[in-house]
Amino acid sequence: MKTLKEVKIGETVTVLKLTGNGAVKRRIMDMGITKGTEIFVRKVAPLGDPIEVKVRGYELSLRKADAEMILIA
Repeated sequence: MKTLKEVKIGETVTVLKLTGNGAVKRRIMDMGITKGTEIFVRKVAPLGDPIEVKVRGYELSLRKADAEMILIA
């Protein structure tokens, strides 16, 4: 499956599943990233970390490690 880390700038994707466990998964869900949510990738830093996305009407920066836990379609 493809992860959010692999998405290119300007693409809109839908969350299929969150991997990970415990506090990390809860933190991602608290940011508004849940199953079925649409995510638009706005920017990626020059070295690839962090990734700036638009979720539920607000902008959010995610580390590559966190983006790797988000499976998308």
